Amino acid sequence: MSISDDPVQQQGGGDGVARRTVLKAAGATLGAAAFAKALAPLTTWAEDMSADEFLQKHYKELSPAELKATLARIEADTKKDTGVDVTLTADAPIEGVKFGYALNLSICIGCRMCAEACHEENNHDRKTHNSYIRVFEMDKGSIDFAKGTVDYVHPVPRDDKFYMPVQCQHCDEPPCVDVCPVEATWKEKDGIVVVDYDWCIGCRYCEAACPYHARRFNWHAPEVPAKDINPDQGLLSNRIRPQGVMEKCHFCLHRTRKGKMPACLEACPTGARVFGNLLDPKSEIRWVLENKRVFVLKEELGTKPSFFYFFDE
Repeated sequence: MSISDDPVQQQGGGDGVARRTVLKAAGATLGAAAFAKALAPLTTWAEDMSADEFLQKHYKELSPAELKATLARIEADTKKDTGVDVTLTADAPIEGVKFGYALNLSICIGCRMCAEACHEENNHDRKTHNSYIRVFEMDKGSIDFAKGTVDYVHPVPRDDKFYMPVQCQHCDEPPCVDVCPVEATWKEKDGIVVVDYDWCIGCRYCEAACPYHARRFNWHAPEVPAKDINPDQGLLSNRIRPQGVMEKCHFCLHRTRKGKMPACLEACPTGARVFGNLLDPKSEIRWVLENKRVFVLKEELGTKPSFFYFFDE
């Protein structure tokens, strides 16, 4: 059933490639005018950047010692900027695991507690109240996103409506990855599509390529009161992101790679969300896929999402 809705690879050995080299190569690829336009946000962002940040290697190129140093630097910078002690980790994918998500639309009530939990867990900017999750209110009997709304303010649920949360679909064929000129985004072995915030140049090509409108751009440095900062952070997930970079849902990898559930799932009051290992035949999500009529968004595009929807029969 189809529904319509509205990595740098290792650059050789040695010391790797500095950001300036990649920017220069990307400029040659994009053309001067297009590249200058794409880099506009970076010109402001770079003003406040330390030399270590600007010359930071791609995540995939970091040696264990360099990774440890990077984590320590960001922890120290966060302490200096916010006064908060944070613990930053870089958990690797778990062997034999491919994460997937399923959502029962029959029992989602549109309360948006999932979006609120995402907002708080991921240290989003408090002024814009950003979240990686949008919850559409839809007319029953029709799945037409053009007629759906995400800014409803009335009590929920309504009898004539159903509710569909949409976030990153963690596609097996992610178009966002294909268009990134510096390969700052890629799909990990456990199925999670990630972003290297230190390598992203803010061109927003991935945002334009995503058919699910799942990517967000930091026009301004996120502002989070010290008392609200989540100190349990991941390098590729919920650390406080710099200005001028793209970000997205990452299946709370700083939690899920430790055996916990995503924050949005824990916040759901109706149990509409199912998360687990698609490679485990005994997992709850496999039971859903084998016993329910599931569908994915924009199946006709061939992106092969790892996010599924279903209704109770």
